[in-house]
Parts: sequence; structure tokens; C-alpha cells
Amino acid sequence: QVQLVESGGGLVQPGGSLRLSCAASGSFFSINAMAWYRQAPGKQRELVGGITSGGSTNYAGSVKGRFTISRDNDKNTMYLQMNNLKPEDTAVYYCNYLNVAAIRSWGQGTQVTVSS
Repeated sequence: QVQLVESGGGLVQPGGSLRLSCAASGSFFSINAMAWYRQAPGKQRELVGGITSGGSTNYAGSVKGRFTISRDNDKNTMYLQMNNLKPEDTAVYYCNYLNVAAIRSWGQGTQVTVSS
């Protein structure tokens, strides 16, 4: 089981950008498909998008064209570049396995607030 720490969140105005990072410990990060999730106040956690070990990505329709997931396996780190942010993107963002059956726990996440 990898240990995951999210960072990079903050307060940004609508239309702004943020880059989140997910630092993983453990030697198996590079072989696992990973994903970003988010949970807005009063809502269930949802999948933002995922990335395979080889770098193929897919995204939720609500973020497609605005968010980009990447990974650096040498640094055991995954990224989420978020552009053209909207108030509805406000949430706590988490990283974890793309395969939900493999998820055993969640990190603290990083708060993203989009507001003028």
C-alpha cells in the first residue's frame, strides 16, 4: 500500500489555475493506475480523472479540457493541473488508486476554493 500526501491547494479566483501534487511513498507507485478524486461540501466523493502506469489519462466530463493529470514515476509523484477554474470546482481534492477496490484509506486531501 502506498502512502499518499496531497498538496498545492488554495484560494483562487474564477478563471485561475492551480497545480496539485500527490507524493507517494513505497516502491509500487509506478506500476499502479492512479487517480484524483474530489469531495465538495455536502456531496459524495467523485472521480476527477485517472492516469495509467503508462501515462494514458481519462477525465470526468465536468473537467475535461480544463484539467490535466500527469505523473513522474521517477519522483513517485502525480500532478493535477487545473485551469479555468470554476466555483463548482471548490472541493477537497484527494489522490488514490484508480481501482477503488484497492483503496484502503484516504489522506487528508488538499482544499481548493474557487471564489472571487
